[in-house]
Amino acid sequence: MLTIHNLEKRYKTGDRALKGVSLTLAPGDIVGLIGPSGAGKSTLIRCVNRLVDPTSGTIKLFDLDLTNLSGGDLRKARRRIGMIFQEYALVERLTVMENVLSGRLGYVGFWQSWLRRFPEADVARAFALLGRVGLTEFVDKRADALSGGQRQRVGIARALAQEPELLLVDEPTASLDPKTSRQVMRLILELCAERKLAAIVNIHDVVLAQMFLPRIVGLRAGEVVYDGPAAGLNAEVLTRIYGEEDWAKTSTNEEANDTVAPIPIASTLERRNAAMAGP
Repeated sequence: MLTIHNLEKRYKTGDRALKGVSLTLAPGDIVGLIGPSGAGKSTLIRCVNRLVDPTSGTIKLFDLDLTNLSGGDLRKARRRIGMIFQEYALVERLTVMENVLSGRLGYVGFWQSWLRRFPEADVARAFALLGRVGLTEFVDKRADALSGGQRQRVGIARALAQEPELLLVDEPTASLDPKTSRQVMRLILELCAERKLAAIVNIHDVVLAQMFLPRIVGLRAGEVVYDGPAAGLNAEVLTRIYGEEDWAKTSTNEEANDTVAPIPIASTLERRNAAMAGP
């Protein structure tokens, strides 16, 4: 469903953030994107939804070439791509409900959005999503009165309010404590499974990635240096991605594994390979 081919991003300074990145996701694939700071992880997902314009290469969502879109066509395409931001990107003075309904702005007219008048079906959908992420009692609370974990849940509900086909998740646990991080990651995977969503999750925590994400793509200096199952993240692979370090303790323990229901990597890899092979 998503095909990224030979993607390049070169800034005006001459720096190359992405160097010929190619990546394919089939429907339902969930991919963890890891790598050191400056590897190009955030740049990659921002190129997918065109918050950053790539220098060359192609990004296709099904048969739609995202790299050639502009104006109204690009706005329509963005409806199909939900984004969950590291710093939540909520409007602090608005309520939880208003923030979730902002996920429908691509579907309503200017005056409807200005007056915050959304169709009844959109409001019902927002209530259902807030119930799903455990925030029903916070509907009328301002965003600036929420904890970090609650804000991230609002961001998740807002992204899903778009009814996207692809979810882009940028460092969803960077500002959260370990327990809340696990809860948020578990929620994201459950929602993707329920809605059969494909997702790219940019994550800096390798252990958390191993626990929750079936397929891992490792970036280093703008290039893909690993693409495979989370179980394959051994010391040699981690050194290839991050450089020399003692990686002996970078693994999930038995207790953590018992609390997480992993998604079988075989099925996701089979879907990816089938998508790459084409009809």
